[in-house]
Amino acid sequence: MIHYWLVLLAIAVAIAYVADKTKQPYPTLLVIAGLLIGILPIPAMHKLKDYISSDHVFQTTVILIFLSALIGDAAIKLHFHEVKESKRPILLLSLLGTLITFLLVAVMCSLFLGLSLQKSLVFGALMAATDPVSVLSIFKSLGLNSKLSTIVEGESLANDGVAVVLFKIALVTTMLSMSSLMDGTLEFAKVVLGSMLIGIVGGFLASRITSRIDNYLVEIGLSIVLFYGVFEVAEMFHLSGVISVVFAGILLGTYGKNIGMSDTTLEKMDSFWEVIAFIGNALIFLMVGLEISNIDFTDKWQMIAGSILIVLAARFIAVYASLSLDRSMPRAWKPIIAWGGLKGSLSIALLLGVSPAFEGRDLLLAMTFSNVVFSLLVQGTTLSRLVTLLKVK
Repeated sequence: MIHYWLVLLAIAVAIAYVADKTKQPYPTLLVIAGLLIGILPIPAMHKLKDYISSDHVFQTTVILIFLSALIGDAAIKLHFHEVKESKRPILLLSLLGTLITFLLVAVMCSLFLGLSLQKSLVFGALMAATDPVSVLSIFKSLGLNSKLSTIVEGESLANDGVAVVLFKIALVTTMLSMSSLMDGTLEFAKVVLGSMLIGIVGGFLASRITSRIDNYLVEIGLSIVLFYGVFEVAEMFHLSGVISVVFAGILLGTYGKNIGMSDTTLEKMDSFWEVIAFIGNALIFLMVGLEISNIDFTDKWQMIAGSILIVLAARFIAVYASLSLDRSMPRAWKPIIAWGGLKGSLSIALLLGVSPAFEGRDLLLAMTFSNVVFSLLVQGTTLSRLVTLLKVK
């Protein structure tokens, strides 16, 4: 099957090159290309489409192969002092904002779309996440104010893990009661704190090891072991691998770099993860478009349109409500943060991991895919115009 991946990578690299020459965000062009390949009856691409868009391949590629690398790359490059300076808005958005989005989407889907409690909660959890893969790739191309970029990047990394925890809880929630709410709250706290602990311990140990080594090849290899290792350990204990990788990456990128990485190692490590992130992003965005060939949209358009409006409304309400507690936040930044809450491949991959026997899975998949594509093709392409309109530098 290696030839399928070579063909896909060749297409992705070519489109990314075109995007660079035309000054367009490459995720947008890759999704469009994937949609066209998925829709058009191209005989030579038929087997590739069937293979790439299969549930198992898509989920494995996104979650098991690239997710740890992409989140690790973003986390290791976050400057701790910048995150510390912006910790209040990041925490407000990633915790309070994510929870508000989750609840609002679930309530409105139940009231206006007639979804059952469990389906509403599952969809709410999927839409509460702002995918770091999508957000980081597009925001980097805009060259925004460094503090605003840090807030958006920090939120996308943190709320992704929070939303995954909410998703796992929602999958087993069939009724709401005081006891179920208490159980859910305790489970949420256990998963978040346990995942943080694994990431911090892993990042600390890796940092201490790098302080005794002066070989950039070994140190890069160690960073690979760290990111994938803490992810696997966390998942093995039914915790959040995403949260563990975030904390491991931040610790290695601050403490580890300060106590034991030479300038050569820093340069080589950043270059290595930049290449891996580019390949992962390019393949994933193309795969998102290709996934259209695996989704049934029949008689679902009204529900899809309603879900997009609900998700947008919930995002704006959540951002303004959570950031109302931070008076230092510039007014012009709030609509950018709200409109920049892009969805991505992780939401699709999580849902593909649910058993086909799950009631309403096909409807949720169509709604989730449509919201992801809408956020990338509409929000992603108009974000720069909003930044210009609001005169944010």
